[in-house]
Amino acid sequence: MLTLSSRNTYHTLLDAAVLKHTDARAETSFSRVPTGDTNPDAPAIIYVASDAEPIHVSRRDFRARAERYAAALTQLGVQARDLVVVAHTQNLESIEAFWGALLIGAIPSMFPTLTEKLDPDIYMANMAELVRLSNVRAILTTDTFAPQLAERVACPVYGSSQITAAQANGVHYANPAPDSVAFLQHSSGTTGLQKGVALSHKAVLNQLASYADALCLREDDVIVSWLPLYHDMGLIAGFIQPLVQGIPLVLMSPFDWVSHPVLLLKAIQTYRGTLCWLPNFAYNHLAARVRPRDSDGIDLSSLRAVINCSEPVRYDSHQRFVERFAANGVTQNTLSVSYAMAENTFAVTQTPPGTPPTLDIVDRLALSSSLQAVVIEPNHERAVVQVSCGTPITGTSVKVVDERGAALPERCVGEIMVKSDCMLTEYYMRSDLHPFDAEGWYRTGDRGYIAKGEIYIVGRSKDLIIHAGKNVYPQDLEAIVNQIAGIHAGRAVAFGVPDEREGTELIAIVAEVDSDHFGDDEAGARKAISSAIRQQIARQTDVIVNFVTLVDRGWLIKTSSGKIARGANRQKWLDERNG
Repeated sequence: MLTLSSRNTYHTLLDAAVLKHTDARAETSFSRVPTGDTNPDAPAIIYVASDAEPIHVSRRDFRARAERYAAALTQLGVQARDLVVVAHTQNLESIEAFWGALLIGAIPSMFPTLTEKLDPDIYMANMAELVRLSNVRAILTTDTFAPQLAERVACPVYGSSQITAAQANGVHYANPAPDSVAFLQHSSGTTGLQKGVALSHKAVLNQLASYADALCLREDDVIVSWLPLYHDMGLIAGFIQPLVQGIPLVLMSPFDWVSHPVLLLKAIQTYRGTLCWLPNFAYNHLAARVRPRDSDGIDLSSLRAVINCSEPVRYDSHQRFVERFAANGVTQNTLSVSYAMAENTFAVTQTPPGTPPTLDIVDRLALSSSLQAVVIEPNHERAVVQVSCGTPITGTSVKVVDERGAALPERCVGEIMVKSDCMLTEYYMRSDLHPFDAEGWYRTGDRGYIAKGEIYIVGRSKDLIIHAGKNVYPQDLEAIVNQIAGIHAGRAVAFGVPDEREGTELIAIVAEVDSDHFGDDEAGARKAISSAIRQQIARQTDVIVNFVTLVDRGWLIKTSSGKIARGANRQKWLDERNG
């Protein structure tokens, strides 16, 4: 396996055990693969679905699939260093496309395809701009979507049938330099999709080695994931890590999981899954949506860690998840946390598996007003629980700075900065963007503090609301709103609205309501929900909400990775208010 102790025996991602080539005459770096379990018939990927039989792909079969795709790309004229965008629905073909591009030295980048939750005009405009700025050589997508996309972009667009028709025998394997760009991760969102995070083979291998040690990764581990492959958590933790390490990956479609969340639990039981990564909302989604009769008898005791990542971690979400699935074998020791970002390949920190994350109980008022994480008694009315994201992984350093860039002492809230050996090389073909300061530190835009060496994240600088001199973190308000009866869970957004007369930002809440909750008196029900939002936020946070807007299902704009897009929703709300 790739760990810190074996790191020097790996040179590029093509040294992955799952891709080991048995032909010593082959022109490939695969011959440098470290010794270990390289059984070609061992499982590489098991693709599960709610309405079909699982598809088992062995290491031998996976290599053959990737080679066929690589040969097809070569037939279509794709060459080494060409940027190839993979815009599929999540399935085995998207995985074959990614690794096929890697095999010939092209630079793949996973990208979401157009779905009903994305605005088609924004999506097409962003894709066209991505092609223009990044000199995309080709886009690989579905047969259905290819003609529509081809009309809007200035590069070839290939559907699945064209790839199949172009497949040929034989492929010339690349032998890339360790410092060369391996692939891109594109930031998710409704805007800014053109900012490609360029990651070298060396940086990715450094990340995988350090993160494997932080996870105490074992050869008998099994990773189970529904995460989108165009998101850094899905791409690295739930895709590249298991395939490079040669441990089984049990994969499913995120759309299938959202509709059938018990699918994840059944997969963990069936394949004895040991590691699973989830964004914070997924803990609530599973607890709320999996019916007791569906989870009855499911055994989740094989799990070593369920790792919370990608969103600010909520203590109440953890507790709800543990309480809901305690009968299935989930315990406090199952909980784990990682702070991660695409610019650092993935993980910045990790809590030790098998040990519950540290809880820091602090004064909510001091956190917002004086930017201090002041320890307070748990039963105090201003007590708020902050969940640790753990300590930095090997090779990664973290510091907290003030607005002038000066380092802050422990328990002072400021901007998180990161420096590591697994950082991005650049924002691809964007010489106008400079990710590092003069000393090589990366400004994350996240706000948090350090206590006893552990990292705590409290929010994003760009989302911060400055209200009457207080620093208000919108996710705290959203968490309160999501607990109110009648609000569709996970469909609330908070943002600041500048007010010149008051000289501060006013606070607005927009939330989607569940019409089933209204009964015969819709107007009365809406009034009661609005009142409850104002009362609960005032009671729990010491701030006053100025605007409450209740909307119907589907009003809120979400990013390509499923997160509520605060900026876009703020603008939509302002447009409707001023229109």
